Amino acid sequence: MDVLRLTIALLMMGFSALSAYVDTWSIQVSPEVRTIEGYPAVLPCSFTHPTHTLHSSMNVVWRLGHTRTSTVLFRCSSLNGSQQCETGPDQDQRYRLEGNHREHDLTLRISSTALQDNGRYYCGVELPDQPHGSYENKMGTRLRVEAPPRILSLSIAGSVDTGLKALCHVQGSPLPDVQWTGLDEVLDSESEAAPLPQEAPDRHRTTSQLLDIQPGGQYTCTASNPLGNDQATVYILHPSPEMSKNHSSRDDALTVLLLLGIALAVKFLLFMGGLGGLFIKWHVGSKSLSQSSK
Repeated sequence: MDVLRLTIALLMMGFSALSAYVDTWSIQVSPEVRTIEGYPAVLPCSFTHPTHTLHSSMNVVWRLGHTRTSTVLFRCSSLNGSQQCETGPDQDQRYRLEGNHREHDLTLRISSTALQDNGRYYCGVELPDQPHGSYENKMGTRLRVEAPPRILSLSIAGSVDTGLKALCHVQGSPLPDVQWTGLDEVLDSESEAAPLPQEAPDRHRTTSQLLDIQPGGQYTCTASNPLGNDQATVYILHPSPEMSKNHSSRDDALTVLLLLGIALAVKFLLFMGGLGGLFIKWHVGSKSLSQSSK
């Protein structure tokens, strides 16, 4: 009798578990997908649903981000049991449904990925004919787009008088390491990555600066990460004699003009002083004549 009761209890527990399973929506995704810049990325997503759920019409939605500021990247609609999931006229053609939504496969394909595609993606299903019929994966899939280093620019800032520095702007994922060399020796430098939000595209860029560089030097910037390296070299020429002569001539000309201006100012003051003296003499003479006539 006890064995029979135990068997019945186990069967009831099994039916309860099965009922709980079939009455629950479930969406499965891959935690992370990696690709290389320029290549496609495939984000797997599949779902199960309660057996009694009718979903003749459904929408498939893929979002980037999981907050109020998330962006809808892909959306298609399948109405009246159609095997086709139609997108809107404004849909970015880089995104397309790779799987068959009628077979519970919502896999998304992104073609020609770029560093800007890095982020966490969420797939979901919407049932227009059911109240509150919206289901979305809560964990999301982390897409990592990797790229070899690329030197965006190499420039010189400052002047000989105030000090020269070299600036090397690089890009890559993972973020490249930057090293400076000059005449077969490694030079100390400073690298700075802007404090940007985690999903911002510019977080894959950094700027390295080399201070106190000198005319006549040759400086090489090398950026590297596990996918490769990139290199650029800058040469700093000495000021030419003509430039130095012209610079000296300009200084001499400014000095002459300044001295000439001072001389003219002094002459003007002396001239005004002379006029003042004549005016005083005239005034005194006029006063004397006036008194004599009286």
